[in-house]
Amino acid sequence: MLRSLRRTGKFSITRRAKSHNFMDQFEQEVKAGDRFTFGSNWARFLSTLNDERIAEAEKSLREMIGVTDLKGIRFLDVGSGSGLFSLAARRLGAQVRSFDYDPQSVACAIQLRKRFFSGDASWTIERGSALDASFLSTLETFDIVYSWGVLHHTGQMWKALDLVGGRVKKGGKLFVALYNDQGWRSRFWWRVKKTYCSGLVPRLAVCAVFIPYMAFRAFCKSLLTGTNVWSNYKKTRGMSLWHDWIDWLGGFPFEVATADAVVKFYEQRGFTLFKLKTTASLGNNEFVFVKK
Repeated sequence: MLRSLRRTGKFSITRRAKSHNFMDQFEQEVKAGDRFTFGSNWARFLSTLNDERIAEAEKSLREMIGVTDLKGIRFLDVGSGSGLFSLAARRLGAQVRSFDYDPQSVACAIQLRKRFFSGDASWTIERGSALDASFLSTLETFDIVYSWGVLHHTGQMWKALDLVGGRVKKGGKLFVALYNDQGWRSRFWWRVKKTYCSGLVPRLAVCAVFIPYMAFRAFCKSLLTGTNVWSNYKKTRGMSLWHDWIDWLGGFPFEVATADAVVKFYEQRGFTLFKLKTTASLGNNEFVFVKK
């Protein structure tokens, strides 16, 4: 029966319909206050993008993955966000495939491709979800699967980690970054993020409380270190402090994990740890695994 459905095309139509229904959830989640519109924040970030930020993004990829370039590499960007790291991978020579759940994030990647690699057949961009097993099953396996600060925003982090791991070819690398579990502090920020996404008035209230607090901390750090924290932040993977603040305050769904739990999870699925960068704060732990 399955074979005959494939021959008639009904199987592929059903699969596409299922993926389309999965995408319909996005607007429902946003309206219900269960999801932050990451793409709108990334669209604003692109106005700050310059050669220096792109170079920092490329540098962070090379250093963490342990390569000088990505020539001849197939690179999957899961939750491509602003599209910056898809762009960085393409500039390093990789054949890139990008996807994101948020339609505005997809538009960001398309904008960058048009700006830097117009008409390039080696950079594919589409809309998809890391939780959609049907969609992921249509993808080939990749030399490098990259998902930085994404899978903890899916609402089903462990399922997403499992599915994404399946897209890594044998001997390939998986590079993920996930929020560190900080116990009660993580639970506190879960409530802040949920409040931010609950409507205009709660969003303004959260910003009114926390933006001055974060700005004051940045000012104090600048005084103590003698450096301009605001302008130097671009050296952190090429990112923008302001846009990362908004991402932090609104980033919902929100899940966390200890580094040990993530390492154990992937070791049970045939991966070995290649590199680990941990944080003692509420930021991201970064992992690079190799699939045996």
